[in-house]
Amino acid sequence: MSRLSFRQLLFAAFILIAGVLTATSVQALLTLERLARLGRESAAQAVMLTEQSQRLSERTLAMERSARQFLVLDDPVFRERYVAAWQDANAALLALGGALPGLPPALLAEWRAQGEAAWDVLKTAPRRKQAGHPALHKAFERLPALNDSLARASKSEIGRRGDALLGELERQRRLLAALVGGAVALAALLAACFGLVLSRPLRRIESAIGLLGANRLDQAISVGGPADTRRLGRQLDWLRQRLADLDADKERFLRHISHELKTPLAALREGVALLEDEVAGPLTAGQREIAGILRHNAASLQTQIEDLLRYNTAAFDAQHLQRASVDVPALLRAVVDGQRLQCQARRLRVEVRGAPVSALADADKLSAALANVLSNAVRFSPEGGAIVFAVEAGPEALRIDCSDEGPGVAPQDGERIFEPFYQGARQAAGARNGNGIGLSIVRQYVAAHHGSVALLPSATGAHFRIELPYDA
Repeated sequence: MSRLSFRQLLFAAFILIAGVLTATSVQALLTLERLARLGRESAAQAVMLTEQSQRLSERTLAMERSARQFLVLDDPVFRERYVAAWQDANAALLALGGALPGLPPALLAEWRAQGEAAWDVLKTAPRRKQAGHPALHKAFERLPALNDSLARASKSEIGRRGDALLGELERQRRLLAALVGGAVALAALLAACFGLVLSRPLRRIESAIGLLGANRLDQAISVGGPADTRRLGRQLDWLRQRLADLDADKERFLRHISHELKTPLAALREGVALLEDEVAGPLTAGQREIAGILRHNAASLQTQIEDLLRYNTAAFDAQHLQRASVDVPALLRAVVDGQRLQCQARRLRVEVRGAPVSALADADKLSAALANVLSNAVRFSPEGGAIVFAVEAGPEALRIDCSDEGPGVAPQDGERIFEPFYQGARQAAGARNGNGIGLSIVRQYVAAHHGSVALLPSATGAHFRIELPYDA
């Protein structure tokens, strides 16, 4: 099956399901045709039995009438009529005997015997004398009762055949119901199986594209299923490797350019410091202002270069974790204590909520991620505001929520706030714009722990949530 393409598998699934439903439909049509044939045969048998019973009764009356007329009128024509009616009655009797397998043979034999007895009277009785009438009456006295018995046997056979037909109809109905139910179940099973076979590689491809979009380039991509999805998986893995190479080249370039810029920048800052110290001579007010501008921009440039180095270091360190059992609320309180001075300078209240809960994590990397979240909240919080950290133990992962009272994140920035070097539209008033790498480092470290970080909707301020598995 793996040699087939996605389209071929889809076509095969359609053919199999259509074949099952078609076979069921054909079987249902054949069954209905068979039941219709049985119904027609039963109806024909019922008509035949009724006609033969009526015919036998009519021929019996004709026989008796012709016999009595012969005795009275002594006309051979009436005896011939008797013979004709007798033969016709025997034919009806023979038809009833063949159509009624349960009919007692003695009943048929008795009817024939009475007919023979009447014929003997017609052959031997003295003509136009009363002696023949009692004998003829005795011969015909039993025939109506025998006809009634034959009529009841015919009705009973018709009823039996009707009951048998109804029973067969019920049996075929149950059979058809079971067949249709089985066909529907089999079609659903086939659809589920093919859906699973076809959807699994699609989900794998979707997951692989998500990993590529999240810059998770350390996991090899392998897609099974049909031939074309496996080929697409190989192409995605090739793309992953190319992106990983490009990412490595970018990191090498940033490290190189950052290192190369630090040396002349250090000389520039040293020269500005010498100018401000008036080592080369006294400065005028304008010259001192220019030197201050140079010092400020040199310091800003150095901070940006250090941020670039820090981002590349974080990208490297995220792949090398030293896991140990960490009390997350205690670690979070230590992070808050590390930034206590910044919080006091802005009169911020930082609260950590949650009972002790431990997770297997790299304490240094997790501490750096939480420190960046706190630093971001401190930077955007208003004077005298509050920052709340809440730690909650979930069934499969622990959650760390951070809420502040700042301006929040603009709706258009929600999708890109974790991208490196991206700065949102809303910036802190009176603060120098950052480089946009703090939250990207948070995402790198959290992803290295197989966790996730997300920006949640909030009425005021920003609300970030970190989810970490216990055995990250």
